[in-house]
Amino acid sequence: MSDLEERLAARTLELVDIPSTSGHEAEVLGALQVPGILPVQDAVDAVRWYGPASRRPGLPLVLLAGHVDTVPANGNLPGRREGMTVVGRGAADMKGALAVMEAIVADLSASSAGVDLSVLFFGREELPITQSALLPLFERCPGIGDTDLAIVMEPTANALEMGCMGNLNARITVIGRTAHSARPWLGENAIHAAVHALSRVAASAPRDVTIDGLTYREVVSVTTIEGGLAANVVPDRVRATVNYRYAPDVSPDDAESALRSMLPDVDLDVVGNAPPAPVQIHHPLVERLRRAGELGIRPKQAWTPVAEFATIGVPAVNFGPGDPGYAHRDDERVEASALARSYRILRAFLEGGTDHEEDV
Repeated sequence: MSDLEERLAARTLELVDIPSTSGHEAEVLGALQVPGILPVQDAVDAVRWYGPASRRPGLPLVLLAGHVDTVPANGNLPGRREGMTVVGRGAADMKGALAVMEAIVADLSASSAGVDLSVLFFGREELPITQSALLPLFERCPGIGDTDLAIVMEPTANALEMGCMGNLNARITVIGRTAHSARPWLGENAIHAAVHALSRVAASAPRDVTIDGLTYREVVSVTTIEGGLAANVVPDRVRATVNYRYAPDVSPDDAESALRSMLPDVDLDVVGNAPPAPVQIHHPLVERLRRAGELGIRPKQAWTPVAEFATIGVPAVNFGPGDPGYAHRDDERVEASALARSYRILRAFLEGGTDHEEDV
């Protein structure tokens, strides 16, 4: 293991061992280390935003962003080392990325960077967008809108993942009338009605949408359902949740209209509608980042905070060392080699060069 890999793995494990379930991020925010060369710009609520004391003329402003919260632990804290692998809650999503962000800021010489740099740590990312820590930050600090590119360090296995899907959650209610199950004709079976109504969702096929050569797959699913009073009672009420993941070229209003058209005969209440993010494949700084590591480019099928940056007009991409296949799993993990590769690519990008293998 190289010195860089050991350093990043050790720091990742330290951060993993600080519990930070969404809504309980204060301890890990206090543990993150950013040198004084980037003074604090905002430290309200579950946010720590650091930026240059003054801008250098002619240089773009790049922001590295990482969420500090995790889903709840499930027997995977404290973390552990397995050789070159860090295992534990948050290792992939995304405390390994936080360790990389810290190291980049600590090691990067302001005079050698070809960009101005800011860093943003934030909480509550794993919660619905209605509990976002970013959107209030954007209201408090409109200057963050001057960012030329935000790199959101979501787990992508060191590929560039472009844009993101919109995420609409709706609760539906079907009302019937109770009766004895021996005489069901005296009632109205809400479960039968719900099955009929939701059959359109069950029968819907994924819709592929290609944008700039990247294919996003729109899908709609029933994700929860509940109803019924007893085994011998015709039920009078059913509630279900429908989740619609829609493509980056669809607006939140159009997504809601499409879902209502699919379910015209039920009471539908939208409880969350997080917008998608545009595809930034042609942005010059994105191309520079791609060249820095000869990176592969993929669509982001899930929702990520790149969409929140889009609401203030900041171009953003997803790039980070974690493997998304391990995110939220009980055996969540990240490889030291992936941490080091992410570090080298980002440092090369920020300094205007290409990835190199020597130790730092």
